[in-house]
Amino acid sequence: MSLIDLLTGNTGNQVAERAENKFGIGRNQIIALLAVAAPLIISYLRKKSQDTHEAESLNAALDKDHDGSILNDVSQAEARQSEGNSILTHIFGGEKGNVENQLSQKTGISIDKIGPVLSMLAPVIMGYIGREKQQNNVGAGGLGSLLDGILGNASSQAQNQQSNPLNDIIGNVLGSGNTGTSSNPLSDILGNVLGNNDPKKKDNDGLGGLLGNIFGGK
Repeated sequence: MSLIDLLTGNTGNQVAERAENKFGIGRNQIIALLAVAAPLIISYLRKKSQDTHEAESLNAALDKDHDGSILNDVSQAEARQSEGNSILTHIFGGEKGNVENQLSQKTGISIDKIGPVLSMLAPVIMGYIGREKQQNNVGAGGLGSLLDGILGNASSQAQNQQSNPLNDIIGNVLGSGNTGTSSNPLSDILGNVLGNNDPKKKDNDGLGGLLGNIFGGK
C-alpha cells in the first residue's frame, strides 16, 4: 500500500468517519489534515532517524507497538489517542503547539480539536510505517531510506494523478518540503504546505486554496 492509497483509500476514509463522529468535524477536513500530517510526521521521523540512537529507538517502537494491524481495525485509532499524543510530543517537541496552531488556521479545525484529531491520526500513520518496515524487512539502519522512499513515491504518484484536490494537496505538501535541505523538517514542510516561505506562493496556491477546492471555498 502506498502512502497515497492510505490517505485516499478505505483506511483514510474510515478513520475520517470515526473522527467526524467523535469530534463533529467535516470528513473532508480530516482527510485533508491527514494528507498534511502524514508527510509531516514521516519527514520529521526521517530526519530523526539520521541519528543512530533515534533510529534504534524508532525501530524498537515500530517492532513493539506498530505492526500495522491498526490499518485493518481503525477502531484502534480512538483507543490509542493518548498514545498518539505522546507520539506527537516526541516527534514535534517544542514545535507541537506551533504546528497545531498553523494547521488549525489552514484547515479550519478549531484549536481545541486539532490536537485530539492529530492524536487519533498519529497511530495510524505509525502503523503504516511499521507495516512498510515489515514488508521491506528493514532494520534501524535502513529506516531513513525507507521513509525517504515512502515520501518520494507518494510525491511521484500524487503529481502523476492530480485528478482531485486531495492529490493536489499531497503533491503540494511533498514538493520542495521533500528535499530535506533545512535542518528543521517542520519548517521545510510547514513552509511548503502553508505557502508562506515563498513570496511567489500566495495562499491560493498553497494549502488554503487547495482546501478551498474541497470545501467549496469555505
